Amino acid sequence: MLRRGLPLRAVAPNAVTALALCSGLSGIRFAIAGRWELAVVLVLVAGVLDGLDGRVARMLHGESRFGAELDSLSDAISFGVSPALILYLWSLQTLPRFGWMASLMLAVFCALRLARFNAAIDADEQPHKSAGFLTGVPAPAGAGLALAPMFAWFWSGEPVLRDPRLVAPWVAVVALLMVSSLATFSWTSLKLRRTVRFEALALVVIVAAAAVNAPWETATVACLVYLACLPLSIASYARVRRLRAPAASPAPPAPPPSA
Repeated sequence: MLRRGLPLRAVAPNAVTALALCSGLSGIRFAIAGRWELAVVLVLVAGVLDGLDGRVARMLHGESRFGAELDSLSDAISFGVSPALILYLWSLQTLPRFGWMASLMLAVFCALRLARFNAAIDADEQPHKSAGFLTGVPAPAGAGLALAPMFAWFWSGEPVLRDPRLVAPWVAVVALLMVSSLATFSWTSLKLRRTVRFEALALVVIVAAAAVNAPWETATVACLVYLACLPLSIASYARVRRLRAPAASPAPPAPPPSA
């Protein structure tokens, strides 16, 4: 029996994923040339494309297991290997032993996070996902957090931000956040109330204007806001668990019938 090939409607989202992979790999090339801003921009472009491929697949009904595996491989390179090498060439190579260890942690832990995600994709019991949360910091957000010292360095020029004694621990902490079991917000699961939709639209316009006029300052603030949201997501998930606990607890046994 002949196997069916990849349906045509699945080509478009997979092409977007391949473009994200090309963008992430190209960031390494420009980092080798010392063009730091362009290298980081290409990683960010990979993050944008990574957010689009799933939406394109759902819009075209082109979801496939092949696309899911390709997306994970692309994420491991674009948000693990590429940021790790960019940070190593930018700062961590002056601290060879511990700098390379931090870069390895970022790349390997990103791959481990994606492997954990793939292993649990068919699991029936996923407490975080069923409550609208993610497990650990997602790969694109982890790459952005790891590159935060570069964001700040681009607009401030502070030499201390390039100090490997600061960058190495920061990268290690971000890597640990990626493989952690912390509940983090899934932005695709967030729903706005009707009363704040206009304000949300105004906020999007303000953020877009800030990103155009001051991109690196905006990226730095976005990283700080994301870090500030982590305690909120942990507390929100704990509240959801408390609310679900009474419904999940077994009902008390019925009293025996009286004689």
